Amino acid sequence: MKPFAALAFVGAGILFTLPLELLSSDAAAAEAAIPAAKMNAYVGCINRLSERSYASRKRYFSWAAPSGPTGHERIIYGTYTIYDTSHCRNDVEKANAMEPHDAALEAAATAYVAAVSKLEPVLKEADDYYTAQNYKDDNMAKGQAMHPRLVAAWDAFASTDQKLRDAVETINDRSALEKLAAIEQSEGRKAHYFVEALMIKAKRVLRTEDIATPDLPAMTQAPNEYEDAIKGAEQASGADGGAKIGSIFISNAKSYLVTGKQLMRRIRDHVPYSSGDKMMLSNAGSGWMVEGSPPRLVRDYNQLVDAYNRGPGI
Repeated sequence: MKPFAALAFVGAGILFTLPLELLSSDAAAAEAAIPAAKMNAYVGCINRLSERSYASRKRYFSWAAPSGPTGHERIIYGTYTIYDTSHCRNDVEKANAMEPHDAALEAAATAYVAAVSKLEPVLKEADDYYTAQNYKDDNMAKGQAMHPRLVAAWDAFASTDQKLRDAVETINDRSALEKLAAIEQSEGRKAHYFVEALMIKAKRVLRTEDIATPDLPAMTQAPNEYEDAIKGAEQASGADGGAKIGSIFISNAKSYLVTGKQLMRRIRDHVPYSSGDKMMLSNAGSGWMVEGSPPRLVRDYNQLVDAYNRGPGI
């Protein structure tokens, strides 16, 4: 079984995988496959720029009030910059010129580039100001003046980022379901089919466990359906002399299931995080260590995607 090359990215609580060939989201071009180079340009921008953009906002508001800085804060961290956006802009321009065209997808990518390109210089200006501690010389006058521009740039970026993600995900979802149907038709419900079905169900677990808008019935159903997919894969592995699904892939699939259920129960039962948990969650590099937390769920999902990309037979 040949795995598709998947790309994963994180930001704003969302993570995706992208197959090598994706179908156009334009119904009139439903038969035309969008080439990997086109889709990878869009996903590459998100992978490179989005997480850092959201981190810059989180960093800033970790010390500044929503109304803006005063100069009397106990600690002033400033913010982060993001990577050079010119590569993203060039890649999107080339991708948008590729056939087949998808108007909604290309418009979302263009808007994303415009927003992130405007965010870049504002963040650099703010970083220069706070790094040099110039607020000590002007009583935070420039910091207060920059605040509404920062907020506006972050808000504009977040809106376009979400729209681009939605456009990519719509295509990705349709492609995954059509691929699954094609596998069932050509091979039947064997190991290959159950691996692909498992990955579709795994993504649904991630989507339903959005703690900002919890839907308890969906949060309960998604892990249960995913667990059924794991059982189906285990039963199909090596059946009737067919392909075997590797233990590493199954192990990663089960680890993700455990975390998904832990997070679902935490939200369902209103289980608070301990003070130690909160400390780890406040650090982007250690949040994954908290059991039953969104960062742990994303980490485990990424590991499942990595195992899938290495080949489910491993």
